[in-house]
Amino acid sequence: MPPPVVIRRLPGLTDYAAAVAAMQRFTNERQPDTPDEIWLLEHPPVYTLGLNSDPAHLLGTGTVPVVQTDRGGQVTYHGPGQLVVYVMVDLARAKLGIRDLISALETAVIDLAASHGITAVARSDAPGVYVNGAKLASLGLRVRRGASYHGLALNVTLDLAPFRGINPCGHAGLPVTSLEELGVTADLHETGEALLTNLKRELTLEG
Repeated sequence: MPPPVVIRRLPGLTDYAAAVAAMQRFTNERQPDTPDEIWLLEHPPVYTLGLNSDPAHLLGTGTVPVVQTDRGGQVTYHGPGQLVVYVMVDLARAKLGIRDLISALETAVIDLAASHGITAVARSDAPGVYVNGAKLASLGLRVRRGASYHGLALNVTLDLAPFRGINPCGHAGLPVTSLEELGVTADLHETGEALLTNLKRELTLEG
């Protein structure tokens, strides 16, 4: 059996570049017996560009920083009120493929939405979770040395206005929503704990 997963709940707002550097360092240094880790956190306002991003999808970012990063996917926005979940899993040890991990992340969010009476779905052409065509959660991953990092971003009480400054995830005119906009009153902490339970179940992680 793999060692129990380590859960880290980072307080306050975590600088995006610092979080990525920490994930890279963890992935580079992990050993075959290193426990997997899941981090729950919030970022200050930032636009991030994935490896395949086209800068043309930046429409008007104003004073919000734009950071190039090493995850998959296109451009997205992070800010206070968005639950970010970084998943550092030894995929080879867990006998998971990247598609399995993506499905687990999506299902964890879909089941969370269902617990609030909301029907959410995944899309085969655009990773993430959607409600009535509007994006509720974004996914972006990187696999290195057989292990994953980066993860998902779920809009809980996030101000959605900054998404107007980009083509979200590279899709012009894609609407974006949040749990708050959908009538959910659970706060970021409650949402994080519920999502964590779902995610550990989907990935069969103990801890």
